Amino acid sequence: MNTKTTLSFIGLGLIGGSIAKALKERTNHCFIKVYDQDQKTLERAKQEGTADETYSCLTPSFFQCDVLFLCAPVKINCEILTNYHGQFSKDCIITDVGSVKSPIHHIIDQLCLHNQFIGGHPMAGSERYGYSNSSASLLENAYYILTPTPFAKEADIQKLYTLVTLMGALPYLLTADYHDSATAAISHLPHLIASSLVNLVKKEDDSHATFKTLAAGGFKDITRIASSSPALWQQICMENREKILYYLDSYMEDLSVLRKQLDNREDSLLYNFFSSAQLYRDSFLETRSGPFIKQYVLTIDIPDKKGALAHVINLLSENDINIKNLGIVHNREEQEGALRMEFYSKPEYESALKLLKEKKITVQS
Repeated sequence: MNTKTTLSFIGLGLIGGSIAKALKERTNHCFIKVYDQDQKTLERAKQEGTADETYSCLTPSFFQCDVLFLCAPVKINCEILTNYHGQFSKDCIITDVGSVKSPIHHIIDQLCLHNQFIGGHPMAGSERYGYSNSSASLLENAYYILTPTPFAKEADIQKLYTLVTLMGALPYLLTADYHDSATAAISHLPHLIASSLVNLVKKEDDSHATFKTLAAGGFKDITRIASSSPALWQQICMENREKILYYLDSYMEDLSVLRKQLDNREDSLLYNFFSSAQLYRDSFLETRSGPFIKQYVLTIDIPDKKGALAHVINLLSENDINIKNLGIVHNREEQEGALRMEFYSKPEYESALKLLKEKKITVQS
């Protein structure tokens, strides 16, 4: 990309903001226009250098661009297409970032924009949302699914493919329908399950909030996504309703079988259930990218005395070992340690492990 490419963004939340920041950070050849209803977001994006031009209303000049990123919720994106498609340049590539693709592809067909539309879905996110939580690194090594229509031009697909690569993400081509099936199983259904588990614990908890107090480790890991935006997930469920219902029915059937096995004390079948899940889940770590990239984590037993925590952190710092994430493990049901440390790379992980063992600090790798 040697010439300036003008990119227009409608909506600058977590995903839109992260895409814009990543492209600004990784290339000098993008001119970015931003429209958002929140004036503070526009001001911040301009101050930080993410946006070159900001718009508080959609004008014809905003739509003069090489690529139009629709980063609002799916329903709003569809409304914008319906209301403003007459202002789009015929040479402009239209894309979106919605986690459901069929509704917008349907609108694109109705508006006869199928020769310039390439759907998109960055498989990255956070339980936090909004531009203030966006990051240029959010998309790194994450799959970015592209769903071109059958009429999309090969040159346009390649151009968007290049932009996605510049973001640090990994382009992955799928049809819109197959994308919606896959995300229903691996993203949308898990959000329903996570929220249902949280609501179950809320319902069964006592007046002293014992369940909530003890909820840590595994429970927090599998329910973290329940902290995501309720409005967003309400919309996603409605937009991908049929696909989600299919997998929800299948999941409920599996739970019914599991309940019978537990009720009948069929221990060998229960073992096979856990073993099958373990083997398949562990195979995720062998993939080169996506949300299951191998983590380099140590759990450390810290004595309950003044300065013990600072000693460990300073020890690693003095030896030029960077810590990516740091957390306290309050629930020791499955772990002896109380301090969880994550490192950026295998060499740093191995150096930390060796150093801590040399200093007689109890470590669980």
